[in-house]
Amino acid sequence: MAILVTGGAGYIGSHTCVSLLKAGHDVVVIDNFGNSYPEVLHRVEKIAGCTLINAPGDIRDREFVETVLKRYRCTSVIHFAGLKAVGESASRPLFYYDCNVVGTLRLLQAMRTAGVKKFIFSSTATVYGTPQYLPYDEKHPLAPESVYGQTKLAVEKMLEALRTADPEWSIAILRYFNPVGAHESGLIGEDPKGIPNNLMPILAQVASGRREKLTIWGNDYETRDGTGVRDYIHVADLADGHMAALKVLETAGCRTFNLGCGTGYSVMEVIRAFEHVSNRAIPYEIGARRPGDIGEFYANPVQAKEQLGWQATKDLRQMCEDMWHFQVKNPDGYNNSEL
Repeated sequence: MAILVTGGAGYIGSHTCVSLLKAGHDVVVIDNFGNSYPEVLHRVEKIAGCTLINAPGDIRDREFVETVLKRYRCTSVIHFAGLKAVGESASRPLFYYDCNVVGTLRLLQAMRTAGVKKFIFSSTATVYGTPQYLPYDEKHPLAPESVYGQTKLAVEKMLEALRTADPEWSIAILRYFNPVGAHESGLIGEDPKGIPNNLMPILAQVASGRREKLTIWGNDYETRDGTGVRDYIHVADLADGHMAALKVLETAGCRTFNLGCGTGYSVMEVIRAFEHVSNRAIPYEIGARRPGDIGEFYANPVQAKEQLGWQATKDLRQMCEDMWHFQVKNPDGYNNSEL
């Protein structure tokens, strides 16, 4: 019996694979390595001290996924595979709908044929859109403003409809806030191909000299220092959230949980924290607000605490320390062949 992890070589998927392996689960990974590296899976095995099954492929290949599910007798699926760049989603909407929505549809069809009806979905807090109130709880109205968020919401609605049509399904929808940090070993972390879209990997690249400076997109928000405020969560805490969600799959239903710290940090606060742990100055410039950006964005994570027994434990300092440790150990990302 095994757990299938789609996108298991990705940033959050790889950390969750470590947690699953250390807990004694057999793990099968499907990844097409479109935005990840096969090397990551070797490092996951090194950290966990045991092996996983790597089944390279694309979740849009329904027959392939069905074969993998049956061959390895998978009992549940944790679904990370997909695209997540907000800006790119606006310029390539059909690509995003194909990967995120059609890909999930094909995966669910393969699961149904294979008789696997336990599913954890990697969603996003961007499904909430502009806040009508803060912090966001799971009952907040859903109005995503990006194509990326719209694809995630489309999948959420598909999952709810599936559960209504077939009550045997057990589904957990996890809405992430802003994952950051890296594994404490420094072996795995966030190393996106191309230009990073998220604050923390850009900070690490600026601090290490790989990038000249950081652009702060807007400093005139109605926040304590004018820069945007976000709920940052350590990727290890996020992985633990998936472990906790496995427990609710023991009973049928479709449940949704925010995974965040419940605390917002501004861009300037994150910069200062990163400067402190790295002992490096972070050059930055102020740019104009980006269309669709929101001033404040943070979670009410009480439901996850009450129903999953989960809460984030790592603070901003730990997030920055672990990200910097990964950057120092991997100055060229996963292209570093010394590890």
